[in-house]
Amino acid sequence: MATATVSSKPKRAKEYLKNWIPYRYRRYLFFTIVTIVALVLPWIRINGNHFFLLNFDHMQLHLFFVRFDMQELYLMPFMLWLLFFGIFFITTLGGRVWCGWSCPQTIFRIIYRDLFETKLLHLRKRISNKQIEPDMSKPENKLKKAIAILLWSILAFIAAADFLWYFVPPEDFFAYIQDLSNHTILMGFWIGIALFLIADVVFIKENFCIYICPYARVQSVLYDEDTFQTVYDYKRGGRIYDEHGNLIVQNKKELKAEKEDAECTLCQSCVKVCPTHIDIRKGMQLECINCLECADACTKVMGALGKESLVRWTSYHALESGGKTRVFRFRIVAYMVMLALALGGLFYMGSKKEHMLLNINRTSQLYKIEPNGVVKNSYIFLFQNTEREKHRYYFEVENKNIKIERPKRPFTVIPGKKVKKVVILYTDKPLVKDTNKDIPIPITIKAYALDNPKKISVIRKTIFVYPRWDIYQKHIKK
Repeated sequence: MATATVSSKPKRAKEYLKNWIPYRYRRYLFFTIVTIVALVLPWIRINGNHFFLLNFDHMQLHLFFVRFDMQELYLMPFMLWLLFFGIFFITTLGGRVWCGWSCPQTIFRIIYRDLFETKLLHLRKRISNKQIEPDMSKPENKLKKAIAILLWSILAFIAAADFLWYFVPPEDFFAYIQDLSNHTILMGFWIGIALFLIADVVFIKENFCIYICPYARVQSVLYDEDTFQTVYDYKRGGRIYDEHGNLIVQNKKELKAEKEDAECTLCQSCVKVCPTHIDIRKGMQLECINCLECADACTKVMGALGKESLVRWTSYHALESGGKTRVFRFRIVAYMVMLALALGGLFYMGSKKEHMLLNINRTSQLYKIEPNGVVKNSYIFLFQNTEREKHRYYFEVENKNIKIERPKRPFTVIPGKKVKKVVILYTDKPLVKDTNKDIPIPITIKAYALDNPKKISVIRKTIFVYPRWDIYQKHIKK
């Protein structure tokens, strides 16, 4: 019987691990997709517009391949709303899943440490042990370290450029760097960001996640018992630490004394593989980035014994109750509603995009009274063509008693340019006979492109000031 039991373990282990795909490989695939999207997206244009571009050079925002000028930044509150509630939603649902699966810091460290230092240069012995630093007293290791830094430096400048492409489009970026004398600020940002990435990935390392990143500080207030996270199953494995984080088990004998059927082998595999140098068996910690490498390590060890991993992607509620995680709870539903409202508002306001811009300002002169009884008001109209073709513009006053004296004819505005026009409106009719004060009369201005008035038109409100009646009487000829 004993022989049969022993021989069945490899069979059970083989069966258990047959369809197992390590989280590490899934992360690598996801990292690849995220990287490709981040690098390719700035190059994609539809009708000359980008998916996302906050262009300070041309004072424009491109969003979902629609271009908005800075005067149309009523979209920004909705975007910030989406950003913050998106962070709250993701963190409450999946903890620091962003950190382990999408954060550039994590991706960059994987490339530098696991690809360059470990796989390519063999500076580190194995990916499964991140606690042992290379022996830099050896000359060959110093050379390998220099090569690793050089390789990462090249990628750091590419990553810095990619970041800037969301603020300076690639078509402008490469033109600007060929004229360095006139674009020193851009070059300064590019070099500065690249140097920061080199220092961060090579020297600061995961200390950035632990001590600098503000996300780690806010995550604890967003967690609840149903938040998905990396959890050690102490019910099966046994308690290694007490509730205060103090080590209470030194060896298997002590572990068995604490829990007779404890399954943890104390192999330390989950500790060795952790990039932020924590022991997941302590429970939830700010340093944990939910990379699930400890789950992979434990799955390999426990799987060889034909058992399920002691470290899983679950919630404390599911662990304690033995049931399922409550996904659709009040907080999650509330965040989903807020996100839906923000997204709906963003699309609604985006649909209100104007295809031309018009700012109307009154001059310092309130009005002018001609001897023949005509009252004139002067304005400065600032037209901007936000389209990609030139158009001829004009406007009309939606008040039959007020007419346009200047300009007499339509005018042309080329793409992306602004044109300032002095506008004089007048009336030859007595509109108000008030002897107490000047009267501001609301008027509506409709400006439009002559070749496409239905699409390219805007409505603006302003006032026409009519003089006090006694003043008007003094200025006209009897």
